[in-house]
Amino acid sequence: MAKDDHSTVQNQMGTSIQETHEVTVVMVPLLLQGHLNQILHLSCLISSYNIPVHYVGTATHTRQAKARAQGWDPLAVSNIHFHEFSVPSYETPPPDPNAPTKYPLQLIPVLNASISLREPVYALLQQLSTTTRRLVVVCDSVTPYVIKDVGLIPNAESYSFTSISAFTMCTFSWEQEGKPRVFEPEILEALESLPSHEGSLPQGVIDFLKLQEESKPISSGDLYNTCRFIEGPYLDLLAKARAGDSHKQWAVGPFNPVEINEHKDTEQRHYCLEWLDKQGPNSVIFVCFGSNTTVSDEEAKQIAIGLEKSGQKFIWILRDGDQGDVFKEEVRRAQLPEGFEERTEGRGIIVRNWAPQLEILGHSSTGGFMSHCGWNSCMESISMGVPVAAWPMHSDQPRNAILLEKVLKIGLIVRDWSRREELVTSITVENAVRRLMDTAEGEEIRQRAKELSKTVKASVMEGGISRLEMDSFIAHIRR
Repeated sequence: MAKDDHSTVQNQMGTSIQETHEVTVVMVPLLLQGHLNQILHLSCLISSYNIPVHYVGTATHTRQAKARAQGWDPLAVSNIHFHEFSVPSYETPPPDPNAPTKYPLQLIPVLNASISLREPVYALLQQLSTTTRRLVVVCDSVTPYVIKDVGLIPNAESYSFTSISAFTMCTFSWEQEGKPRVFEPEILEALESLPSHEGSLPQGVIDFLKLQEESKPISSGDLYNTCRFIEGPYLDLLAKARAGDSHKQWAVGPFNPVEINEHKDTEQRHYCLEWLDKQGPNSVIFVCFGSNTTVSDEEAKQIAIGLEKSGQKFIWILRDGDQGDVFKEEVRRAQLPEGFEERTEGRGIIVRNWAPQLEILGHSSTGGFMSHCGWNSCMESISMGVPVAAWPMHSDQPRNAILLEKVLKIGLIVRDWSRREELVTSITVENAVRRLMDTAEGEEIRQRAKELSKTVKASVMEGGISRLEMDSFIAHIRR
């Protein structure tokens, strides 16, 4: 996809190469798919301004990010240099489909191992600082410990990439302030409908996040994977909360490509896209709960029965959540009702491996998305104009679901978060699918999603609001 740097920027004599730049950018992702992906997309955007970009991680996670990248012309990312660092060995247990929480507990060892990137990343930053006038470090907001020492480098400045929605960030601030009733009625209505954050994160992740919060370096600003047309009021509230300092804010999303260049004659095209080619417009619901969610056999059975009884066409991504090393996974096959695949043959397909979500959402035959509401998935569905049947699983997802349903009005709720410990029945699945795909209400939601998509797509084009914010960020770091 682009350059791989396994060694330092030195020539064969061991002396530093004095290739100097006005600005050099270093991207520091969290080592989980939704974060790797967003940072890689942002890297592509920044590199399109002819700025050298350095992307750091482990060999495994860099390979993962590249292998799953969608929508970019490889020639467009030639300015990206990938640095692969070692971390201590860590356990890679398989996901537990019957765990009491949907959070991917099997990935907590990866989070803890990522802490050891601090030393090699600092060494890289020191080295790069000698070859550039300004060194800009963009770090995922939930892994600042890795760049804790950036303040020791005189010509470096750091920016925080916020991997969740501005709405969710705003809700946390509002709750910490005691839920003041100082907002406009429609904003207050959305805030007061918030689900409890209880049960969304396990203790191991809470401990990891506490370390990160205690380690934050001084940041020069925040970058959001969102658009002001989507979250303008909440971005304004976040900016207002920090109005007393020089902190800056840029909403430069969506990061993902908003137009998919189809190559229908390529051998690499996923078979599910060829199946979609044969379906009618907006006729298929896409069922996918992200890269980290694992459903139990009983949950899979209920989803299967619900899809079958709904009578709707579907693509269902049925795979376990990622392990710590996605290239060494032992694939578990969730059990489905006997004869299900035979009975639904021609009307639906099941994909049991990684699938190109962005391309599926961008296909004209896709008319709905049953989703866990991870922010990456939310932005992709908004970009492509696909309405959502929201089934949040953990973390920020319950609040993203509220944003889609109550604020943007481009989604409906499958299962209320307060009932997360209950089994979602086939009747609930059937009703949600029919409501989204085969009712007047669903069609209204779909039309709103398509209209929002047009606005968001325009925002990243020349002169659009997100493009202007990206131009502003680039001008700022080049100042």
